[in-house]
Amino acid sequence: MFLLADASPVFTEAPAFVNAGDTAWQLTAATFVGLQSVPGLAILYAGLAKKKWALNSGVMVFYAFAAVMVTWVLWTYQMSFGKPLALGPGILGALVGIPTPSTSPDIEIGQSIIPLAAGGMPALHFASSAMIYFQFVFAAITPILIAGSVLGRMNFKAWMIFVPVWSSLVYSVGAFSLWGGGWLSQLGAVDYSGGYVIHLAAGISGFTAAAVVGPRLIADQKDFPPNNLIMALAGAGLLWLGWNGFNGGDPYFANADAAAAVLNTNIATAVALLVWLIADYFALGHPNAVSMINGMIAGLVAITPCAGFVNGFGAILVGLATIVPWLTVTFLSKWSLLKKVDDTFSVLHTHGVAGLVGGIMAGLIADPAMIVYPLAAGAQPKGASAVSVTGLFYGNPAQLLDQLEAAAFIIVYNAIATYIILKIIGLIVPLRATEDVMEAGDLAIHGMDPMPAPGT
Repeated sequence: MFLLADASPVFTEAPAFVNAGDTAWQLTAATFVGLQSVPGLAILYAGLAKKKWALNSGVMVFYAFAAVMVTWVLWTYQMSFGKPLALGPGILGALVGIPTPSTSPDIEIGQSIIPLAAGGMPALHFASSAMIYFQFVFAAITPILIAGSVLGRMNFKAWMIFVPVWSSLVYSVGAFSLWGGGWLSQLGAVDYSGGYVIHLAAGISGFTAAAVVGPRLIADQKDFPPNNLIMALAGAGLLWLGWNGFNGGDPYFANADAAAAVLNTNIATAVALLVWLIADYFALGHPNAVSMINGMIAGLVAITPCAGFVNGFGAILVGLATIVPWLTVTFLSKWSLLKKVDDTFSVLHTHGVAGLVGGIMAGLIADPAMIVYPLAAGAQPKGASAVSVTGLFYGNPAQLLDQLEAAAFIIVYNAIATYIILKIIGLIVPLRATEDVMEAGDLAIHGMDPMPAPGT
C-alpha cells in the first residue's frame, strides 16, 4: 500500500507469479544467513581472538558485509547468475556472467528464474530482488570466512581492496559455474547450498592468503587465547540457527525439501558436535570448548553441499564423516608443510576440508527420493522429469566423479586466483601490518581499545 498526494490509500495487487509464502520464506531465510555474518561471525571472531584483536576482527566482518553488498548489486550478481560472458569455446563460454547492474525496476520487481543442471529455467515464485538479496548474504559470508585465516596481521587497507576484488573475480566464477548454469552444473556437479562455492573456496583462499600475507607475530602464534568464550558461544549459536536459512532457503520454494534440508542440517550438526567432543575426550582427556565450536561448524559446513539431497540417515553419516576434519586439524596441521602456514582459526580444516567431505558425500549417498524440484501438477510435456540427485550408493557412480571434478576446479582456481590478486594488491599497499601495529593491535589500527581496563 502507498499514499497519493491527497493521502488516499492505494492497494497494489502483487503480480500473478508472486507466492506470499515462498517470498516470505526467501526473505526470512536471507535474513537468517545475514545474521550469521552480522553479528554472528563478528562476535564469534571477537570472542575467539586475542583481546588486542577483538575490535579489528569484528570490523573486518562488517566492512566485508557492506563492501560486497555494493559490488553485488552493481555487477557481481549478474556475474554469478546472469547471462554468460563468452570468453571462448567450451568451459570459457560458461565460466562467468556478464558484469552489469541489478538495480533497475524491471530486474528488481521482475520474476526471478534459475538455471538447472537438468535443463530449463524454471520461474520462481518471487521477484528477483528477493533472489538478489538471498544470494548476496552467501556472497558476503565467503570473504568473511577468509578473514578467519588472516586475523592478527593483515593490513586493513589491503583487506579493503581484497574483499571486492576477490568477490568479483573469484567468488563469481565458482557461483556461476555451479549455480548460475555454468559448466560445472552442465557437467552434473551439484552443491546444494555452498559447500564448494562458499566453504571449500574460503578454506583454500584463506589458506593461500595466510601463506602470502605471512604469519602472526611469534608471540601471538604461541599465545593467542580467546578473550571471551561466552561471546564466542553466542556467535556460534547464531551460526547454528542461522544455518536454517542457509540450507532451508536454497530450494527457492517453501516446500518439503526445504523442511527436510533444515532437519538434516540440525541432525548432521548435532552429530558432528558430539563426534568432536568425544574425540577430544579421547585425545585430551577433557572437552575443549573451542574444538566443540569447530565441530559444530564442521557439521554445518559438511551438510551444506548435500542438505536436501540426503535423507535423515544420510545426515547422520555426514555428521560422523566430520571426524575427517577433526583428524586433519589435530594431526595433519602439524605436518611441516601445513605448519608453516599460520591459518589463524583453521579455516582450511573447518570449512575447506569439511566442505570437500560434504561434497563427496553428495556423490556417495544422495538419495533420488529426496526431490528438490518436483513436477508441477497436471499434464507434463514429453520428457519432463523432476530434478533430483542420485549418488554412487543409489546406482550412479558418475555423480561422485562429477563432485570430484568440481572440487578440483574450485581448489585450483581459488588457490591461483587468490595468490595473483594478493600479489597485485601487494604492489599497491603492504599486505601485512607493521610490527608495531601487530604489537598494539586494535589501538594502533582503530585508535581505541574496545575493552579498556577498569578505571582507565
